[in-house]
Amino acid sequence: MADFYQNGVVTTLHNLANRPTEELEAELLRFSQKRPMALILPSLYSELEGEALPHILDELTNVPYLSEIVIGLDRANKEQYQSALKFFGRLPQHHRVLWNDGPRLKAIDDELTELGLAPKELGKGRNVWYCMGYILASNRAESVALHDCDIVTYKRDLLARLIYPVANPMFNYEFCKGYYARVAGGKINGRVSRLLVTPLLRALKRTLGDNEYLEFMDSFRYPLAGEFSFRRDVLNDIRIPSDWGLEIGVLSEMHRNYSHNRLCQADIAETYDHKHQDLSLHDDQGGLSKMSIDITKAVFRKLATQGTTFSTETFRSIKATYYRIALDFVETYHNDAVMNGLKLDIHSEEKAVEMFASNIMKAGQSFLDSPMETPFIPSWNRVTSAVPDILDRLLEAVEADTSELLE
Repeated sequence: MADFYQNGVVTTLHNLANRPTEELEAELLRFSQKRPMALILPSLYSELEGEALPHILDELTNVPYLSEIVIGLDRANKEQYQSALKFFGRLPQHHRVLWNDGPRLKAIDDELTELGLAPKELGKGRNVWYCMGYILASNRAESVALHDCDIVTYKRDLLARLIYPVANPMFNYEFCKGYYARVAGGKINGRVSRLLVTPLLRALKRTLGDNEYLEFMDSFRYPLAGEFSFRRDVLNDIRIPSDWGLEIGVLSEMHRNYSHNRLCQADIAETYDHKHQDLSLHDDQGGLSKMSIDITKAVFRKLATQGTTFSTETFRSIKATYYRIALDFVETYHNDAVMNGLKLDIHSEEKAVEMFASNIMKAGQSFLDSPMETPFIPSWNRVTSAVPDILDRLLEAVEADTSELLE
């Protein structure tokens, strides 16, 4: 059971009473009369063949309050798309599968690319962006949740607790970030959040001085959680990164667009485990190594937009400060693990810290070398301004794929 402490500048909604899922869902069903709800599932085709997604579907078939489920399907050929239509066909809710690699959606992407309006990188950010466009096009939902498809500990109360803050008509929240303890299999996980993001934010505060954005970011208990929910109007203006900086980028956009009292975080799961990325100690183009560089650059870019001036010397100071703070955190997490009967390998933790420290410098140098880099995907407001009928065409393309290939 969580505590009721409110830390930082963002409201925290705790799990204080382990409220029955059926009770939450009954309320959400009532809320859906005023605020229809949808779920976005960004998925690789390979996840249809894993253990997590079939179980997630088992849970979702019992969710009564969703008006729509939108699945973004990446890395799928025609036969795999047809297989996906059958795989998701047992969902009782209205649902659509976006075949991102199909000729119709590729044609839309190519057109937007020529105009400089399409995502520049393949990956989750691009997938989520097109799903957001479809939500706007279908106009079926007022409140929208998003979660990953590799959660092996998934229970449907995770979704209920995630979407509740933006679905309750008596609440004024535009955005909710999910959080949880990354503990599974007798281990504390979540290395990038624990050993990079939190100590980096503390190091930046110590190096750069008081900064309202850093205080905001440090208020989130699990800033890299891939689970969040939002009101439909958020989708029009948000600009999201297409790289591993997606979660940090979304939080930065919410900071830019909304006051703190319109944002919250909610405790959505007692246990949470999903697919783990390799540390990639010797390959900064993959795994947690590339992730750490992208995340760090996302933070640097945001601070630069606020007038912070960076230099190689600044990045050296940040790295040195980060390294000391992160090593102290290793001891903290070790003691927490021991007291709870969990495992934590100090040696592997410190190897991760050393890699992250090195990658802070790489991210800094990349930032200095490419100061005009703009990894953000344009907002849908900008896209529809340039191509007024794009959402209608996106909707038509998805419907045509569905009707043509569903057997």
